[in-house]
Amino acid sequence: MMESVAIKIEKVSKSFEHQVKGRVYAARDVSLDVQPGEFVTLLGPSGCGKTTILRVIAGFGLPDSGRIWIGGNDVTNLSANQRNIGFVFQNYALFPHLSIFENVAYGLRVRGQADAEITGAVGEVLELVGLAGYERQFSSQLSGGEQQRVALARAIVIRPQVLLFDEPLSNLDARLRVQMRHEIRELQKRLSITTVYVTHDQEEAMAVSDRIAVMNQGTIVQVGSAEDLYYRPASEFVAHFVGKVNLVPGRVVSIDAAGAQVEMLGRRVAARDLPAGLRAGDPVRVVLRPEAIDLQAVEKAVGKRADEPVDNGDAVPPATIIARTFLGEKIEYLVECAGETLQVARHSAGPHAAYLTPGQRVALRLAEDGIAVLPETGK
Repeated sequence: MMESVAIKIEKVSKSFEHQVKGRVYAARDVSLDVQPGEFVTLLGPSGCGKTTILRVIAGFGLPDSGRIWIGGNDVTNLSANQRNIGFVFQNYALFPHLSIFENVAYGLRVRGQADAEITGAVGEVLELVGLAGYERQFSSQLSGGEQQRVALARAIVIRPQVLLFDEPLSNLDARLRVQMRHEIRELQKRLSITTVYVTHDQEEAMAVSDRIAVMNQGTIVQVGSAEDLYYRPASEFVAHFVGKVNLVPGRVVSIDAAGAQVEMLGRRVAARDLPAGLRAGDPVRVVLRPEAIDLQAVEKAVGKRADEPVDNGDAVPPATIIARTFLGEKIEYLVECAGETLQVARHSAGPHAAYLTPGQRVALRLAEDGIAVLPETGK
């Protein structure tokens, strides 16, 4: 395959005229650098602008302002067929009247390559995606996963500099989505091809990406690895959108070189990473992931009856189980503590485990290294 190249999106804006809303910005002043061979995902809810940015990179639409660079070349005003990109569409866009061979060969025929070269290239790429021997089949004879592989083969057979995906797994069932996202990621690594991927599925984004750019209302609100976004969200929007989260009201008690002491849920916790500008006394939101909370039955934790006073070391005030949901590999609980309803996740312990039950009193312990703090926004 070709040498990996960088993509640079420089202050791109794109607007549309809406019959009711008037001028609507699908993207506003978006900038992003994608390194050679990197897999970057644009993640966000419907209407956030992620597909608009992908189409501008591909050349399917011109930006109102800003520039697109691929491999150091300004391609802003070039058409899609001049950019040497491979594009995998959400609906695969296969030709139903053509065989799998001809579907994959289509781009090569448009480029005028010789039959012998086309035969060799198509055979090689079908082998690469696990479809050797499918040349004479038609798309109607294939499963959804197989059609996805054909679309991927067609995109890479032309040896593109850049590979673009627009929600490619949304038409597959849950199990096949997991399988295909693994295959896409492994193929991208093997080819070392610069890739931009669009999805609204945060788990999918976390599974395939080197970095994720979270978008909201036409702008990029945070860029980072899956771990960065999950454990160090820059806003309440990111905290909510990337995984399940508890946002607990708190107050900064003190700040020193090591971090801060924050009061929440009736106790003080240490917060290492504090947003700039916060001072002692300021209200905050504490980001507490469900798996960062450990539950223990009060009687077992302290060796006392449920109606006796609780003295459980660094545990927060006692809480009550509101609901329990069994999800196979994990158990999800809703817990009431100090006036807050918290989501808690624990690994399943087997069919004979003594699980906590609704109405049961429990003590909560917090994994303080998983705690992040955000400014109180007033929302």
